Amino acid sequence: MNHLKAVNKYFWRYRWRFLLGILFVILSNYFRILSPQVTGYVVNSVERELRDSIIHKTTPANATAAHPAATAPVPQTAAEARTAATQLQDDKKDTANYDILVKKFIRTLNTGRASFGKKIAICGITLLLLALIGGFFMFLMRQTIIVMSRHIEFDQKNEIYAHYQQLDTNFYKTHSTGDLMNRMSEDVSRVRMYTGPAIMYLANLLVTIGFSLFFMLRKDALLTLYVLTPLPLLALTIYYVNTIIHRRSERIQALLSNLTTNAQESYSGIRVIKSFVQERAMLRYFSRNSEEYRKNAVNLAKVESIYFPSMGLMIGLSTLLTIMIGGIYTIYGRHNTDIGTITEFVIYITMLTFPVSAIGWVASMVQRASASQKRLNEFLDTPSQIQDPPNPIKKTYEGNISFQGVDFTYPNTGIHALKDFTLDIKKGEKVVIIGRTGSGKTTIAQLLLRMYDPNHGRILIDGTDIRQLDLRDLRRQISYTPQDVFLFSDTISGNIQFGLDQPDKERVQRAARYASVDKEIEGFTERYDTVIGERGVTLSGGQKQRISIARGLIKDPEIVVFDDCLSAVDAKTEKEILANLYQYLEHKTALIITHRIFSLLDFDRIVVLEEGRIVETGTHAELLALNGYYTYLYEQQQQEKENGQSWQK
Repeated sequence: MNHLKAVNKYFWRYRWRFLLGILFVILSNYFRILSPQVTGYVVNSVERELRDSIIHKTTPANATAAHPAATAPVPQTAAEARTAATQLQDDKKDTANYDILVKKFIRTLNTGRASFGKKIAICGITLLLLALIGGFFMFLMRQTIIVMSRHIEFDQKNEIYAHYQQLDTNFYKTHSTGDLMNRMSEDVSRVRMYTGPAIMYLANLLVTIGFSLFFMLRKDALLTLYVLTPLPLLALTIYYVNTIIHRRSERIQALLSNLTTNAQESYSGIRVIKSFVQERAMLRYFSRNSEEYRKNAVNLAKVESIYFPSMGLMIGLSTLLTIMIGGIYTIYGRHNTDIGTITEFVIYITMLTFPVSAIGWVASMVQRASASQKRLNEFLDTPSQIQDPPNPIKKTYEGNISFQGVDFTYPNTGIHALKDFTLDIKKGEKVVIIGRTGSGKTTIAQLLLRMYDPNHGRILIDGTDIRQLDLRDLRRQISYTPQDVFLFSDTISGNIQFGLDQPDKERVQRAARYASVDKEIEGFTERYDTVIGERGVTLSGGQKQRISIARGLIKDPEIVVFDDCLSAVDAKTEKEILANLYQYLEHKTALIITHRIFSLLDFDRIVVLEEGRIVETGTHAELLALNGYYTYLYEQQQQEKENGQSWQK
């Protein structure tokens, strides 16, 4: 239950709706609890009417035989056979422990001159009205508490999603997407069952039990103790079973996350699965996980199945005790128990049937919600390792970048990516960082954007440590095109202008021209309004990469970072893009990360990286003159081109 304290803030936010819901619960049960009292009065009235009728039928004959001279008039009805004083005394006895509204109703009914049949009809109509009023307040109860739970579900999902957005890159490398999705969907839904149905039924059962016990104890305390004897045993059963449910619910939620992750990865990699003909293997893997989930879910269902038979047994015993003990009291005239009392108690027990049986259901929902909220709290309590400083600096960047003794090791793998990396880039310079795969090139871009913070050293922009800069402002003023292309299930226009605050058709088209993808877009049926599918599945690799480049170019900031973004384009398109980039990058600071050498562009400096260290630096001509590692890479690339041209011939 401690884990569910996290949702108390939502109860406070919707406190008026919550309090109104509790009020409607009380009113609904108050009008329902009057029905047994009216019914008890009716049963006693009928019983007396029958008794008086029997007396009326037998008394005149006996009296005439015993006293032939008696000439007193015989009453014509049973009601007339009873004196007003006797009737008043009986009514006071019947209503002594009733609610004040029932007392007033019976008093008003008896002061009139209505016949017995009419009184019974009025009582029947009253019972119907009480049921309608109770049902109306029950409707309002659901409209407040259940609707409140939907608002809480909405707010909680938004809170979780917003927190996910703030978490650092390393978090997403160590947690699966399926688990993240399952926590925000399935776990939040289970918590909603606590904030809505569980709270509503708990309040309802407490109020129902409270009202019932109050009037039962007032009517006959000893009989009440007898009929409620099975309840302590019921409480022990609930406590024991709840402990098991809580433990198994956590296990089931973890298995469901694994199952969701398995399905999500299969859907995302369906082309790979099909190309390697691994459908059956993936189905076996999914079936194995699904079977484990099924077994645990079935075992939990078996445990929960103990609840309802237990409830039925306890309620049946209570009803049996009511009729048996109440009947004995009535027969022997003890404790002022009568048929009306037995009737009331039977109705009270019947009214308690659902609330008491709901104890197990509510307890199960609370336990499941607690297990789910615990999983949610694990993420909500996880702080991002990359955060804004207490007083972040906001300013317009000029484009000076300085890496000073930067050393970085990836926390999740332990790979030492950069070692004492020092590099100064002045405003307007175009610098290429080249090296083999795994040499640390991409790490430089991620550190510049503060996806990670260096273990040692610092990175400055215009003389200010980036850890002192406003994080959102930092990323807004740097245009970054990653090597891993990711496109959203949106239109081409929507993907290109993803980084803009306001849509701008003209800028979208200009960025597409710079990325040399405008002609192909114009050839689509819907042009820029073409929906490209999940992750751009309807496009080729080169088209996706160029749209990603256009997305980076449209921001038009002072600092531009391209991370190996031309690997999927052909040589002709590469020349077009490089020519456009040469024009676009004028007066901008550019950091181009690649494993290929671009001899067509005149870069200010080329930095050669190997195993996280700078091994060579200079212009293209200077590095070739050194006849070192850069020359080796260049000759290898030229040889690959020649081999490719020969193969094409």
